[in-house]
Amino acid sequence: MHQIQLNDQLYKEAQRRAAEAGFSTVDEYIADVVSHDLVEDNGGSAPDLDHLFTPERLAKIDKADADIKAGNFYTTEQADAELAKRKAEWLRKNPR
Repeated sequence: MHQIQLNDQLYKEAQRRAAEAGFSTVDEYIADVVSHDLVEDNGGSAPDLDHLFTPERLAKIDKADADIKAGNFYTTEQADAELAKRKAEWLRKNPR
């Protein structure tokens, strides 16, 4: 079996994404990402994205759909303000 090394920041991001996608370990998540990336290099045909639609993600999509239908959504101005706030926070946390 082979090993790869990730810096701490990359590992923490992989750990977060693994948890969001429902993987029990970072190793399982990385193996899944790499295997799907290799399979998707299939000569230009459309990639198979089914693996991205986990039960957790489908539940989030369903909740967002229900919120939109109930009128709970951002106006363009609200979205712009929220994105500006998030950008400022990201820039503060990630100085160049």
